[in-house]
Amino acid sequence: MATFLYRVGRFAFRHRYGVVVAWIALLVLGGLGASAATPPTPSSFSMPGTEAQRAVDLLKERFPDARADSATARVVFKAPGGHKVTEPGTRAAIEKTLAAVKRSSAQVAGVADPFRAGTVSEDRSTAFAPVTYKVGAAALNETAKDALLSTVQKARTDGLTVEVGGSAVQQDEEDSGAEIMGIAIAAVVLVLTFGSLVAAGLPLLTALLGVGIGVSTISALAHTLDLGDTTSTLAMMLGLAVGIDYALFIVTRYRTELAEGRDREEAAGRATGTAGSAVVFAGLTVVIALAALSVVGIPVLTKMGLAAAGTVALAVIVALTLLPALLAIAGKRIIGRRGRRALAKQAGHRAPAKQAGGGSTVGARWARFVLRRPVAVLVASVIGLGALAVPAASLKLGLPDEGAMPTASTQRKAYDLISEGFGPGLNGPLTVVVDAHRGHHADAAARQVRSTVRDLDGVATVGRATFNPAHDTAVITVVPSTKPGSAKTENLVHRIRHVGTELSDATGAPVLVTGQTGMKVDFSTKINGALLPYLGITVGLAFLLLMLVFRSVLVPLKAALGFLLSIGAALGTVVAVFQWGWLSDALGVEQTGPIASTMPIFMVGIVFGLAMDYEVFLVTRMREAHASGQTAREAVVAGFHHGGRVVTAAAVIMTVVFGSFIASGEDSVKMIGLGLAVAVLLDAFVVRMAIVPAVLALLGEAAWWLPAWLRRVLPDVDVEGRKLDGASENAGPTVVTCLPEQDRYNESVRR
Repeated sequence: MATFLYRVGRFAFRHRYGVVVAWIALLVLGGLGASAATPPTPSSFSMPGTEAQRAVDLLKERFPDARADSATARVVFKAPGGHKVTEPGTRAAIEKTLAAVKRSSAQVAGVADPFRAGTVSEDRSTAFAPVTYKVGAAALNETAKDALLSTVQKARTDGLTVEVGGSAVQQDEEDSGAEIMGIAIAAVVLVLTFGSLVAAGLPLLTALLGVGIGVSTISALAHTLDLGDTTSTLAMMLGLAVGIDYALFIVTRYRTELAEGRDREEAAGRATGTAGSAVVFAGLTVVIALAALSVVGIPVLTKMGLAAAGTVALAVIVALTLLPALLAIAGKRIIGRRGRRALAKQAGHRAPAKQAGGGSTVGARWARFVLRRPVAVLVASVIGLGALAVPAASLKLGLPDEGAMPTASTQRKAYDLISEGFGPGLNGPLTVVVDAHRGHHADAAARQVRSTVRDLDGVATVGRATFNPAHDTAVITVVPSTKPGSAKTENLVHRIRHVGTELSDATGAPVLVTGQTGMKVDFSTKINGALLPYLGITVGLAFLLLMLVFRSVLVPLKAALGFLLSIGAALGTVVAVFQWGWLSDALGVEQTGPIASTMPIFMVGIVFGLAMDYEVFLVTRMREAHASGQTAREAVVAGFHHGGRVVTAAAVIMTVVFGSFIASGEDSVKMIGLGLAVAVLLDAFVVRMAIVPAVLALLGEAAWWLPAWLRRVLPDVDVEGRKLDGASENAGPTVVTCLPEQDRYNESVRR
């Protein structure tokens, strides 16, 4: 592996302009493909194998004129204090507003009159009008959304409160500027790390180019593969993160090789061969984590995972080919102005290339501190992470509804008005479908279902049965007495399904539960059921991969267990803040409740990939030092001497980028930002920087133990680059240009 990548790096270095032109051509082709591609159709959300999805499919078949997944809105009216919506003036204003809503867009299918539909509260203070559209929420154009909101805004006169909620007013997520902020923060950290604008700019340039090609390719294929907007968002976020990390590691290794006295081409080849090997395997762990999302069985998640995995793979290839070419073009500017002055002052001298050892960098000093007190550091770290993980034991998962939106939004205000006037359950009614098409008596089956469901605890009201034209399918609306996202509502869904099974056996007519709330319950159940298999596949495959890289059993095991500690602590932090309410005011969390169902599995996938990046970057230098003859303890110090700074820089960049999302007005976005920021922070600075050296110190030489039979079976991928000396001899003599004074300068830079 190292020898092959060494040759790749030297080839790209020698043919620098051809490589750069080739990548720019790919970027242009991707952009042209994206601009010429057919606009993507709205992504359809489906959950094959779930009861809610079967019910939706049945409704589409039996009620072809009424789309089960069409966009809906609910315009809510609240009369001024002491007045009623049934008063002539207020009623006229409401009817005028609804007429305007009906005319607002050609996509509007119908608007129900609340006075005829019976959607007026008992005290006559509140009324709401359901609005249906001809298309799904994803296909609803912005003009229709803006027209609806504008009409509602104009209706707020003479003290009449008018708010609107529903899927039709879901706004596309605005660009928060997190990507730009992340790039700016990354630039600052990289400049501080390298002391050179050129060296800092290369990781950003290569990451942006890789992301540009990846996202434009996704856009070009969006129509063909039915890819949604969130697919490119995830690919962009991860592609940018790993692209910077991978280039950061190779550039750092390149500068180290220069400091050891090698000429630029040889340094580029060795950096690509050694650091590049680590990048390949680090990238593979991320690809495994993302591709494994397919085990969830939800097509949209599978597509997101595979598209993001492709972008990560592209970031690896860019780092291995484009970066050496740019290093060649950058010349000596890669080491900064002070370094170039030192080289010019000492021109003409020669010094033998030296093997960088432990040195006295901050990373090396920290490693020696841990090696002197491994038990204390290990115990303190594990206890700290364990304490943070305690709240995770009470983790409750669900999907946020409009009740979790900011209190200033019209959707949240409409949600609260409905809850006050009609009860919280009306914000998430259940749809019960009775399938009597196989010769069964639909009327009798529907009556029995209504009667049985009405007597269940947690049911507020049961609507009348609505039949399709063939009179073989009935739809019954059930309103819970509790809010949609509560555990009691979820339990009600399960109770209805349980009695529905008994009724199906008694009447011969299958009973299915769906609706927005039913879909969310099934989504959460499917995600929860897939979490352990996902963890097993991801961690298991990564364990095998790391065993191949490090040729050790205990090092990969330690890496996996450390990751589980950090992810548990991060989940515990999220539960403490968003479920228990700790520090909720300080973070601007307006309402506590269940954790979003997608949070754990996405956090596991993203953080696992980044954590294994840090593990590979740090421990490969230890493996390299150990393979070159250093003792296990010396190898730990050498690994931190060379890798501590780069891991710290990468972790700081990712922590601040993810943490910037905490400032979002959406609690779900805050949740993701906090979880990812805490997970990366803990994994990098507690697990990799404290637990890893402590465990390796206690294991000693046993850390690199591999059974003889396994050593014979596993191929030797030579990540540490033992065979590079032979490769460099074949490539020609190395011209040494680095001098003792330059060595001292580079040592000061590394500090």
